[in-house]
Amino acid sequence: MKLIKSLQQKKYRNEHGLFVIEGKKALEELLASVILPYKVYVTNTANFNVKCDCLQLVSAKELQQMSALKNSNGVLGVFHILPSEPIGFKDWILVLDGIQDPGNLGTIIRLCDWFGISSLVCSQDTVDCYNPKVLQATMGSIARVNISYTDLSLFLQGNILPVYGSFMNGASVYESELPEKGILVMGNEGNGISDAVTQFCTYGISVPQYGKATTESLNVGTASAILLNEIRRKE
Repeated sequence: MKLIKSLQQKKYRNEHGLFVIEGKKALEELLASVILPYKVYVTNTANFNVKCDCLQLVSAKELQQMSALKNSNGVLGVFHILPSEPIGFKDWILVLDGIQDPGNLGTIIRLCDWFGISSLVCSQDTVDCYNPKVLQATMGSIARVNISYTDLSLFLQGNILPVYGSFMNGASVYESELPEKGILVMGNEGNGISDAVTQFCTYGISVPQYGKATTESLNVGTASAILLNEIRRKE
């Protein structure tokens, strides 16, 4: 129980190579993936009919003590962190510069899964993809997207693909010619793309605003969805 509680913190997730995820659907997705389970705890085996050699029955009180949720939903899994694979440059790559909100990152991981973006590259100050709140938002998509954390300046400096940055003053994505493969950079929720990364952006694109200017910007998850949809639509 002490180990499981410690995995709420990035330091201990990295130390043990394990992460925690809660929710029946998310666990079923991970158990059907290449991510290896360490232990799965349930309060009622009849409600969890997925075959798993590491299934353990616990009381509702015990599960609540393990859980990071205010009200545990009856199932909790501990899984081994999946090592990142080499980044492929044969398709579009999504790059995140300083994303801080767990919900936004979880949504973007789901978008990558939906739009078939296999590689997601994150700056080192982007929220940890194994943060419990991120995992809740991915709904299992964490198993199907190759996520890497690296120094973006070094990554982009050695890159051969065109780099499209999302900027408020960028050209409308609907009027931009988009190649078959490239890199799309999305910036921090409040500050956008950092100066260090901006210098590597060869093109600036945006989602045009049609309403009144009282809305300052789009949520980064929403903007990512629109841009990725347009990238795939123009293929």
